Amino acid sequence: MFTACCTFLLIIIGAMVTSKDAGLSVPDWPTSFGRFPVTYRYFEVPLVGGVLYEHGHRMIAQLIGIFTIILAVWTQKVDRRPWMRALGWTALGVVIAQGILGGITVLFYLPPAISTAHATLAQIFFCILVSIALFTNRDWTEGSPEQLPQTTSPRLTTLSVLTVLSVFVQLVLGAAFRHNGLKLIPHIISACVVTTMILWTTLTALRRYRGIPQLRKAALLLHSLLWIQLTLGLGAYLTLVVWDKNAPRPLTSMVIVTVAHVAVGALVLATSVVFAIQARRHLAVSSEVPVASTQKAVHA
Repeated sequence: MFTACCTFLLIIIGAMVTSKDAGLSVPDWPTSFGRFPVTYRYFEVPLVGGVLYEHGHRMIAQLIGIFTIILAVWTQKVDRRPWMRALGWTALGVVIAQGILGGITVLFYLPPAISTAHATLAQIFFCILVSIALFTNRDWTEGSPEQLPQTTSPRLTTLSVLTVLSVFVQLVLGAAFRHNGLKLIPHIISACVVTTMILWTTLTALRRYRGIPQLRKAALLLHSLLWIQLTLGLGAYLTLVVWDKNAPRPLTSMVIVTVAHVAVGALVLATSVVFAIQARRHLAVSSEVPVASTQKAVHA
């Protein structure tokens, strides 16, 4: 949970780097101004302007890399589940790849495709850490719940997976727009798809399976985050495209709204992933379930 929270903070700072146009404020990599960060003394170069955001982003990223190494090794030591051990190594591999992509963006002067991949992989890494936190939670490890049947189409497990995919595509399109690799229209069209999928999925969950606390809470949170994100998206459009498009530098209003939009987008994706995991855990993939589970569903 701690590493996931730090990663969320890093996503926010990364969004600030983009919004502040600070991506090339530190022009070299893996060194910073010719020196490796571990030997870098802050008084040598003033941490002002874009340098503050870019170098701060690198420092926190290195700390998260260390935390992820600890998490991966710790998982191998204490967790008996093979798939959890694999997930720990996956997290480590992703954070290494993320660091390399970040370096390439600097060395090749912020190519849109690489910058978009860097932003997208950050979201994937965040979701992996959130999933690890969920899988190691006491509520998850203490027993396995009986699965309820899904007798009505479309199945919630299917809707939840489609929702995750739609949100992920939306974040990719948003990152491509922010890094000048794509126009805004695809992002807006995708936002309509995401809104439809989230409303469809959450309302279905609340209507059919309100008695399952894990699904009810995740559905309510995802539903609330959707409206917050739509509001921030409108604000980002107004400040970035309408009001501030001719501004000589990024204005404070644009930075605040766009960074918040990126941050809430990460929460929407992570929440949709948690919702999909909980749906798969508590609901049977087919309508054929043990008699005890069927009786429990009828009682609910």
